[in-house]
Amino acid sequence: MGELRHGPVVPQVENLLRERLRRKEWAPGERLPNEVRLAEELGVGRSSVREAVRLLARDGLLDVRHGAGTFVAEPPAESSGVQQLLRRARLLEVYEVRRALEVEAARLAAQRVRPEDIERLRAGLRNRQQRRGGAPAAFVDADLEFHRAIVELSGNALLLNLFLAALPLLRETLIEMVRHETGLPDVSCAHADLLDALERGDAAAAVEATVDNLETVLSGVRAAVAQ
Repeated sequence: MGELRHGPVVPQVENLLRERLRRKEWAPGERLPNEVRLAEELGVGRSSVREAVRLLARDGLLDVRHGAGTFVAEPPAESSGVQQLLRRARLLEVYEVRRALEVEAARLAAQRVRPEDIERLRAGLRNRQQRRGGAPAAFVDADLEFHRAIVELSGNALLLNLFLAALPLLRETLIEMVRHETGLPDVSCAHADLLDALERGDAAAAVEATVDNLETVLSGVRAAVAQ
């Protein structure tokens, strides 16, 4: 079982439970330990467990039966589009959070970045590009490391802590996106534009490139969810 870090508790509890479900620690249809026991196991409050369970139930992973308990949901039929819709809805939420965090981080980073930081970012961007089209997890890790470095360069500890708290869920959601979504846009140009803006110290251009990167994916996801 993983350990909780500093930062918002609910996303971490959700990720820990999601990982246990992924490992099939509980079989489909099996009843989970009650709220009190899970809270004790994880070292968190019952309200945090309750909210994490609610999020997992919304994603179709758990089945909350009032008066009976919480059960592992039966896997959907392969032909069902429900899971895809749930995945896209979660992706939409994740990208909205990314946008809020990374736009401000890019603006601040453009004001504070140093030449040696640019070289490190350039190497990170090369690594991202080299992994594009390869294993989804390796590509997502390289992409998130590039963005994490920019958030770190913002110099804002709270922004960085919020980003790191969301990182496990963000990673999992993006890997699912790369694996399952077809016709994903190539946002490599937006990443290159962001690096150029940071190198010039142009905060407005850094914000614009970040918005272009995230909104390109967001617009496609919004359209798919709305269909």
